[in-house]
Amino acid sequence: MSSRTSGSLRTYLVTRVLLFVPQVLIILTIVFVLMRVAPGDPVTVALGGQRTPEQLAELRADAGYDRSIFVQYAEYITGIFRFDLGQTITDSREVTDIIKTNGGATLTLTVAAFLVALLIAVPFGLLAGRYRDTALDATLRIFGIVTYAAPVFFLGLLLQLAFARGLGWLPSSSQASPVVMATVEQRTNIFLLDALLDGDTSAFWNGVEHLILPALTLGLLLSGIFIRIIRINLIQTLRSDYVEAARARGVMERRVVVQHAFRNALVPFVTILGLQVALLLGGAILTEQTFNWNGIGSQLVRYLENRDYVAVQGVVTLFALAVVTVSLLIDIINAIIDPRVRY
Repeated sequence: MSSRTSGSLRTYLVTRVLLFVPQVLIILTIVFVLMRVAPGDPVTVALGGQRTPEQLAELRADAGYDRSIFVQYAEYITGIFRFDLGQTITDSREVTDIIKTNGGATLTLTVAAFLVALLIAVPFGLLAGRYRDTALDATLRIFGIVTYAAPVFFLGLLLQLAFARGLGWLPSSSQASPVVMATVEQRTNIFLLDALLDGDTSAFWNGVEHLILPALTLGLLLSGIFIRIIRINLIQTLRSDYVEAARARGVMERRVVVQHAFRNALVPFVTILGLQVALLLGGAILTEQTFNWNGIGSQLVRYLENRDYVAVQGVVTLFALAVVTVSLLIDIINAIIDPRVRY
C-alpha cells in the first residue's frame, strides 16, 4: 500500500470516528426530546391514578423529574457513558438488566434472520441480474417486491398457519419448549449457546426448530430489498470495461459473472447493509410479538402499553446506538475494501 493510499485511509478513518461523536449526541438529543414531548412527566403518565399525590411526588423526585430539563439532559447523557439507561417506573427494573436478560433472544433472532436473508438474496439477486429481462428475472423481482412490502406480522401469521398449524412441522412460538427451557442453565441468556454449553444437543435442536419460523419471517422481509440491490449492482458491473475485457479473453460467462462481476457488485451492497440495521431491529420488534419471542422488542411493546417512557427511552436509545455504531463499522469496512470511498 502506497503512503498516499495509507494516508488517505488513515485520514478518512479518523474523520469518520470524530464525526461519530456529534452524530451520537444528535441522536441521543432527539430521543431525549421525543420522550418529553408528551404532556406531564413519565411517572404521572405511567402511575397516575395508582399512587397518591404524595407518592407520585416522591417518585418524581427520586427519578429526577422535579429538576430542570437541562439537568435531566445532562444526567441522561452522562448516564449513557456509564451505561446507565435508567430504571423502569412500573416495575423498578434497570433497563440494562432488560438488555442483559432479553438481549440474547433479540440477538439470536436478528443474526439468524440476517443469514436467512443472505442465503435467499445472494443467489436470487445473482440469477436476476445474470438473466435480466427474462421470465426468471421478472419472477424474482416480484418475489422481492412482495416480501419487502408484506407486513411482518402478516407474513409471520401465514407461516404459522402453513407450517405450524397446517402441516405441523414446526413450533409456532417461543424460543423453545417450556420443559426444555427449564432444563437449560441461563449463562449467557442466548439459549442456543447455553444449550451447547450444557452439552444438551436435544435442547439445542429444539431451539433451532423454534427459531426457523421467526428467522424466516424477518429474513424474507430483508431479502426483498437485498435481491433488488444485488441485481442492480450486478447489471451495472456486467457492463463495465474489465468485464468486457474478460469476455474478450475468452473467459467462460459463468466465471465472468461469479469471479469478476459478482465480487465487485457486492462492494456497494456492503454499504447498504448498514442502512438496513434499523429495518432489521424494527422488524424484530413485530416478529417477537408475532411469535411470542421474549426479546428486547417484546419488552419494549409491553412498556409502551404501560406508558413507561423511561423504559422506552432506554430501549430506543440502545437501538439508536446500535444503528449508528453498525453504520460506522460498515463505513470503515467499505473504506478498506473500496479505495474510492476515501477521497
